[in-house]
Amino acid sequence: MLVLGVDPGVAITGYSLLAGSADDARLAASGVITTPSTSSLPERLVVLYDSLTELVARYRPMVAAVEQVFFGRNARTALAVGHGRGVAMLALARSGIPVHEYTPMQVKQAVVGYGRATKEQVQEMVRLLLHLDAVPQPDDAADAAAVALCHLHTCRLNALLGAEAER
Repeated sequence: MLVLGVDPGVAITGYSLLAGSADDARLAASGVITTPSTSSLPERLVVLYDSLTELVARYRPMVAAVEQVFFGRNARTALAVGHGRGVAMLALARSGIPVHEYTPMQVKQAVVGYGRATKEQVQEMVRLLLHLDAVPQPDDAADAAAVALCHLHTCRLNALLGAEAER
């Protein structure tokens, strides 16, 4: 299985592609999509859409996992992330791949085993689970890898629960 993990934003959107299963996932590609700060919001969203569409066409992932927006204290930041997330979801859906959404707490729980883990703990677990020498950089790419790992772990759990229900 090839899973595309996405950590959405307008200025920076992280992405990671993981190949394999929850037990043997490996990092196939990762990076960030950046949009010019001098461009208007609509122009930045077009860059994001086009870049994600190109990534899907190049790597042909079977599924995508996108982190849901966390509404913190800064409503303006949350709104901007929401714009980027909406365009990411549209690009992925228009590309014809299934899209799954996970909250930050679900990602932390799946990757670290604790829903209130720190960013550093999540990044270190990403490094360990993917057998990497260093945490993927920048942070947005590591966050996207965590979202993809969350999806792989969720698939494994659902398969186990489904097998248990059949007994």
